[in-house]
Amino acid sequence: MTTNKSTIEEMNGDNAAAAPSERVAAVPMIEIKGLAKQFGSFHALKGIDLTIAKGTVFGFVGPNGAGKSTTMSILATLMAPTSGYAKVDGIDVTKQPHEVRKRIGYMPDFFGVYDQFKTVEYLHFYGASYGIPKAEREQLIPQLLELVNLSDKKDAYVDTLSRGMKQRLCLARCLVHDPELLILDEPASGLDPRARIEMREILRELKSMGKTIIISSHILPELAEMVDEIGVIEHGQMIAQGNVADIQNRMRVKRFLHIRFLDREDEAEGFLRDRPYVNRLLRDERGIQVHFGGQDEEQSELLHDLIGAGFKLVSYSEAQTNLEDVFLEITKGGDGAQ
Repeated sequence: MTTNKSTIEEMNGDNAAAAPSERVAAVPMIEIKGLAKQFGSFHALKGIDLTIAKGTVFGFVGPNGAGKSTTMSILATLMAPTSGYAKVDGIDVTKQPHEVRKRIGYMPDFFGVYDQFKTVEYLHFYGASYGIPKAEREQLIPQLLELVNLSDKKDAYVDTLSRGMKQRLCLARCLVHDPELLILDEPASGLDPRARIEMREILRELKSMGKTIIISSHILPELAEMVDEIGVIEHGQMIAQGNVADIQNRMRVKRFLHIRFLDREDEAEGFLRDRPYVNRLLRDERGIQVHFGGQDEEQSELLHDLIGAGFKLVSYSEAQTNLEDVFLEITKGGDGAQ
């Protein structure tokens, strides 16, 4: 997807030229403190704390039922918390919901579209709902369609669009009033690989415009490519938060070694199982993957022991921990890092 640079600058004004650090204000875009939500005897959120600075792209990850959508619904003023508070740009979402809605664009994981509308009519409808004059909408909507790569579908009926196109149209709908914060709940859900790539490119463009974005996704490696920070939620509790690199570094105590042997692989597997700091093994056509709990010195000793035992190694390397590994390690056993 290609996006006209002048279009971005027209939509975002002077902010497009400002450096991200210049756009960060003292007041965070999102401030959550002690946020809890209870449905009968079920505690969906258990007093979570979260702060997101302006201009940040924040990845919200966790298993199904962890509390991601509940948190996003509260931020979008669609649900009131049981206790605690949430603020958007310093405004309490419960006390001043109308002011909050002016500042946010919310894309739920399941959304409705009006099938009998043409694409351009759909955006006009939402623009009018936000009180945008028709003359202004006439200029704005072509820019939005270009941004989400739907210019050639402006006269197509919504029900003829593919799922990926509908997702992008919904994103354009979220942008029609030029919100400061985008709340995107599983925007890549159900998309094929090409549609995911298109969605990711659009999000990069929005990031370059200085938008604050909170995005949930189960496609963790893809999420790592576009976010500044991640937060991991499980059982209604925030169990880890920080930038991707920091969290990955924290998890390096759990190393992943890839070892290939010239022969005697069965013997090597048994030998490795008895070594200190070896937590578990995974064997496939590429060799043996070792989940290793030691540091550099212990890793060197393991290599020394293998060679000393007469095993012939083709390769011995440490795999870089990715976001998928981090998520699995943090959430293992329901405890995780704090």
